[in-house]
Amino acid sequence: KMSVPDYMQCAEDHQTLLVVVQPIGIVSEESFFRIYRRISAVSTVNVRDSQRVLYIRYRHHYPPENNEWGDFQTHRKVVGLITITECSSAKEWPQTFEKFHLQKEMYGSTLYDSRLFVFGLQGEIAEQPRTDVAFYPSYDECETVEKRIEDFIESLFIVLESKRLDRATDKSGDKIPLLCVPFEKKDFVGLDTDSRHYKKRCQGRMRKHVGDLCLQAGMLQDSLVHYHMAVELLRSVNDFLWLGAALEGLCSASVIYHYPGGTGGKVGSRRAQGGSLSAEAGNRHRPGAQEVLIDPGALTSNGINADTSAEIGRAKNCLSPEDIIEKYKEAISYYGKYKNAGVIELEACVKAVRVLAMQKRSMEASEFLQNAVYINLRQLSEEEKIQRYSILSELYERIGFHRKSAFFKRIAAMQCAAPSIPEPGWRACYKLLLETLPGYSLSLDPQDFSKGTHKGWAAVQMRLLHELVYASRRMGNPALCVRHLSFLLQTMLDFLSDQEKKDVTQSLESYTAKCPGTMEVITLPDGLKLPPVPFTKLPIVKSVKLLNLPTSLRPHKMKSLLGQNVSTKSPFIYSPIIAHSRGEERNKKIDFQWVQADVCEVQLMVYNPMPFELRVENM
Repeated sequence: KMSVPDYMQCAEDHQTLLVVVQPIGIVSEESFFRIYRRISAVSTVNVRDSQRVLYIRYRHHYPPENNEWGDFQTHRKVVGLITITECSSAKEWPQTFEKFHLQKEMYGSTLYDSRLFVFGLQGEIAEQPRTDVAFYPSYDECETVEKRIEDFIESLFIVLESKRLDRATDKSGDKIPLLCVPFEKKDFVGLDTDSRHYKKRCQGRMRKHVGDLCLQAGMLQDSLVHYHMAVELLRSVNDFLWLGAALEGLCSASVIYHYPGGTGGKVGSRRAQGGSLSAEAGNRHRPGAQEVLIDPGALTSNGINADTSAEIGRAKNCLSPEDIIEKYKEAISYYGKYKNAGVIELEACVKAVRVLAMQKRSMEASEFLQNAVYINLRQLSEEEKIQRYSILSELYERIGFHRKSAFFKRIAAMQCAAPSIPEPGWRACYKLLLETLPGYSLSLDPQDFSKGTHKGWAAVQMRLLHELVYASRRMGNPALCVRHLSFLLQTMLDFLSDQEKKDVTQSLESYTAKCPGTMEVITLPDGLKLPPVPFTKLPIVKSVKLLNLPTSLRPHKMKSLLGQNVSTKSPFIYSPIIAHSRGEERNKKIDFQWVQADVCEVQLMVYNPMPFELRVENM
């Protein structure tokens, strides 16, 4: 049973060759990822003298049980292994090479080719020319890494092409083997291998497999033809699991045709542009997708150079954007018949959602996502649950379901601090909770709430603010607790019951005893700023009145010393517009006459919205 789903899968991954890159022995994470980044930059490869393009998908971790589903869908098969190791002396070399062989055995049955990159070993051993091992003095002196990867991919292509040609030619005398997924093997013991039903099943599965190989080898038109034939054969014998896979293959090839930029939402197009190898040499150390040209002349020219992807033929076999979704639905319904195919079903749902997001069909996408939520996999670890809910959240965000997206992100946040985790990740929990705020129409700036109408569901918003307070407390940051609680009290006052008002103020009192509230902006490590929260509602000011001074102290306007009215001498012409606007300004001002350095008084009418006495100690 395949147990680990890849939530990042998209339809165009069906055309990729899977290469696993792993360290052997003790290699620091920094050194490993430094080389891994350079290797994974070589992700697109042009086949010389044709329009074919190969795509490589690199992984630094891949569960071997998923590899066993490689016959079912070839993009799940690890075809290349690259290992990185450090070796300082000739004495260590035999042991290092032995470890490389053990690593190869892990994926043994499916590997087309493998490489070992050795850092640190110099001398006689390092000078012997070998195809499967590359020696480099250090991580700083390894200019040829990309060139080695290009050669490696060329060898993968040669094996892939020979397999494709071998399987595609119909040798009428030979029996076609029956391809199986791991859980089927026991069901086929003792079957009549000479029956027409059995032969059709073998033919259908093999056709589907050849379709996969054509798609990986950059032959889109051929793959569509094979998938269509496989669908007809498998439908006639009710081989539902493989029929689902043939339909999904048809969808993938059609998606690749309709959406050359890809559906995974990655920046930049995945389509490679042709070019000569010499022109590429200058780009070799640039990050991003790199291309290599492969000469298929090393193989028989039988059917390789003749690029059959004529537009007319392709369009005829290709599904329309609407049909792609219908066929995805059908494939998923077949997968749903097998409890062991949960991962395949889940990934197909995610791929369909990505396509629907491109087509801006949000409601249908949400149905696929709803289905994905209820697919039952084995007991997931907390980390896998966090990943699952985060991806669901991301997909809902992509189709414009912001509140649903926030809902799943909040579940992911809660999962970070689940009781079953020995060391709960409160920082991660807090960070994810902050990301849910926009989905619930919540910001952390009190100014946004002073404009009258309240947006969003107050009950949910209060719960979220309480969770932020709790996460802040568990992170050991009382200043954050005070800021979030103050915010809750100020912005949600109208929605709090009397009991809740008492509870919130009691909590606030206990936190401020440890850490008094301030009017400074709090800046979080990731740069987010939390503005101060002035308590403009505690108490609520009903009116402000400036009291006049006693008559004896009131100032009086003196007559002009020149004894004449100044305004008659003014050179300015009267304008009714100016006079009118001045009158409006005068209305906004409070009419008062105070005297500097005298005791003057203000009368405030305030209202206490709390169910208890308010002590104002500081104003």
